[in-house]
Amino acid sequence: MIIKAIEKQNVVDEVYDQIKSNIITAKWKPGDKIPSENELCQMFNVSRVSVRSAIQKLRAVGIITTHHGKGSFVSPSINESILNSFIPVMNLSEQEFLDMMEFRETIEFKCIDLAVERAEEKDIQQIGQALQKMIANKDDFVKYSQGDLEFHFAIVRASKNELFLKLMNAVKDAYYYYLEELNRVFGVNEESLQGHIAQYEAIRNKDAGKAKELIAIGMEENRRKIAQLKNHF
Repeated sequence: MIIKAIEKQNVVDEVYDQIKSNIITAKWKPGDKIPSENELCQMFNVSRVSVRSAIQKLRAVGIITTHHGKGSFVSPSINESILNSFIPVMNLSEQEFLDMMEFRETIEFKCIDLAVERAEEKDIQQIGQALQKMIANKDDFVKYSQGDLEFHFAIVRASKNELFLKLMNAVKDAYYYYLEELNRVFGVNEESLQGHIAQYEAIRNKDAGKAKELIAIGMEENRRKIAQLKNHF
């Protein structure tokens, strides 16, 4: 079995790739039980959130199955050609993702500037409540995405600009679908959680520049992942 400790960048993808590699090379054969979450955390030197997100991605494409109370197993009848065909399907085009990111950069960045100037304590609390929903649902990408949407809408509301809020409401469904697709395909990871926590702290500390920088870093990473998705395997 080939296992390497993982550096703290692109952690979920690295865990995903190493588990998949061990299945392709028959270190873990069809029907085999893979190590427990705790064991994988120790083997890879990563957090439980990262391991769960990687397993969620593997389960979503049918590479492994999970049985409550028993653990996760390599799916039966898996071979290398089948594995290499299991590319997560994005239900939005690359251009649709990029369009939404450009919209966010135009609207949300200005809303952050305004929120830092105008937010009242109740506004900061609403952002924090949305963040807590994300943290509580880090193992459920749908509920996590709902909290993610609430987080960004709370920032827009804190800007006290009704026109910006109307614009966001007009694209609310598309925005949610964009977030859900990102979290479904790439998994909820530690970097996403920590990034949102840092964004919240920056806004609470009235540091608009830091908050915008953090969002920009997250979106740039998403751009990279989307562009490389078709070559991921």
